[in-house]
Amino acid sequence: MTKQNEPYDLVITGGRVMDPETGLDAVRNVGVKGGRIVTVTKQVINGKETVDASGHVVAPGFIDMHSHNAGAPFGQKLALRDGVTTPMELEAGVYPIDEWYAALEGKSRTNYGASVGTIPVREHLFNKGYKSKFAGDFVYDMTGAAKETHTSMKWTSQVPTQEEIEQIGHMLEEGIQQGSVGIGHCPGYMVAGSTQAESVLCQKLAGKYGQAVFLHGRFSSQMPPVSGLLGFLEMMAPQELYGGGLVIQHMTAQSLADTPQALQLIDDAREKGIQVLAEIYPYNFGGTIVGADYLHPDNYQINMGRNYENIIEQSNMKPLTKERYEELVANAPGTSVMFYNATEETVHQALAHPGTVLGSDAFPYTIRESGDVALDWDTPFDAVNGHPRGAGSHARLLRWAREKAVNIPLNLAVSKMTYMIARFLQDNGVEQMAHKGRIQEGADADITVFDPETVTDNSTMEDGGLPSTGIPYVVVNGTVVVKDSKVLKGVYPGKAIRRAQK
Repeated sequence: MTKQNEPYDLVITGGRVMDPETGLDAVRNVGVKGGRIVTVTKQVINGKETVDASGHVVAPGFIDMHSHNAGAPFGQKLALRDGVTTPMELEAGVYPIDEWYAALEGKSRTNYGASVGTIPVREHLFNKGYKSKFAGDFVYDMTGAAKETHTSMKWTSQVPTQEEIEQIGHMLEEGIQQGSVGIGHCPGYMVAGSTQAESVLCQKLAGKYGQAVFLHGRFSSQMPPVSGLLGFLEMMAPQELYGGGLVIQHMTAQSLADTPQALQLIDDAREKGIQVLAEIYPYNFGGTIVGADYLHPDNYQINMGRNYENIIEQSNMKPLTKERYEELVANAPGTSVMFYNATEETVHQALAHPGTVLGSDAFPYTIRESGDVALDWDTPFDAVNGHPRGAGSHARLLRWAREKAVNIPLNLAVSKMTYMIARFLQDNGVEQMAHKGRIQEGADADITVFDPETVTDNSTMEDGGLPSTGIPYVVVNGTVVVKDSKVLKGVYPGKAIRRAQK
């Protein structure tokens, strides 16, 4: 233990320290050494580097289970400006796991983690021509370099044979054994292709290895017979039998007007000790590819109550027509779009629920001039189109809490982005998370400093890459990465988050 009269590597002084696990909410000084928090004290302390946090909240670094930009430099830069120290690709997942982690080792500004995903596994199995350009990150392979990677849409519609289902199981298990943060399963993108047997298989493997499934439910609908609730039950039933955790990601986008019933279902499950968690993004519109099953008129217009003009083409920000939709689906199904789903009132109500957590679902951005996917660190914030959630989700919840649009105390808003997520992952096979999501002695020094009176999201549908403000300092593993609201270049303190390989 560091002695009181010895300098720390970093001290953060005079801030309102919030530790969601213990309930601490008081002015304290924080001392950091060797990448860990070693003291939280009222006493005066000195360090090699000092951050004056007077008038600011000193919170655990925000954790995002749902980022499709976790491995991209530009995406990491936006996440850091939004206070995120640990973005992870857990919904779509990656494959192969080892390849993705190896590509980021020593090169990441943030911590990083990924699940093994049924989408990339199915594409590898069904499309022998697929060659990943982004180390197994299928979302970037499809949106950023489809012609080079030879991605197809076979993963969406091909029904596997029993032999192929067994092969899918082997590939998923391989990913788990290589250290994946659970299993990403997205039947909502392959409604007619992915079998219920695959869903059972995913949850059975999660139970076997004490991990979680990260779910994009099969149905985005508020109408029978294919309601969003039915999609949740597809995973909750095998979970009851086989165990393991379950995260229902961007729940309101699936359950829509049925969100209150979905929340009650999850509350009842949790009362029985079942590890299920609802995640919400703070927007009433989403981002995806135009070929997504749930955007097909038979679903989007009938079951979600929307129309073609509620889908916006990301590269030019124009609403779709029937003709343009059909053209893109036929010729460029991987085209990035935004689309309206739940009402804002539903989103507010879901975020106000004490048991839900926040996720961004950050999606790749498009450079306006070229139409290319934004990857490079130096890409200007105002040069891109894309869903604002990749830049502003966490600051948006803090602003909504301040303005009472989401009527929760600030410390609960912080917990929804930190401790509640860390604890769920800790309880579902990710031992490292016992040291994250907390401001206390022995915790990893992932720290976000924000001004509770000014923190705000600036990104909009029209300017999706504008960074959040009011978050002047972000620390990753004891290293300052954001200083005076500027993300530092050439600093790579990020570490891998993964299941311990035994």
